[in-house]
Amino acid sequence: MKRLDLDDLPPKLAALLTGLEEGEELLLVQNGGVAGRLTALARPAPAAEAEEVTPERASEVFELFRASIEDEF
Repeated sequence: MKRLDLDDLPPKLAALLTGLEEGEELLLVQNGGVAGRLTALARPAPAAEAEEVTPERASEVFELFRASIEDEF
């Protein structure tokens, strides 16, 4: 499968590609002839948000890390 990184494209083209609705098609034309056709698929569900780091949680993680280092050495 070929891969295209949208960050490498001009912003206007990247916006066109990401703005396609599910099932919408984009016709690729070169020199007046059809060069290809892209069909937009359903967008993946957004990733779950990361847990908010509180000072208590940070302290707990640090203590677990310290204890594991002490166990190794």
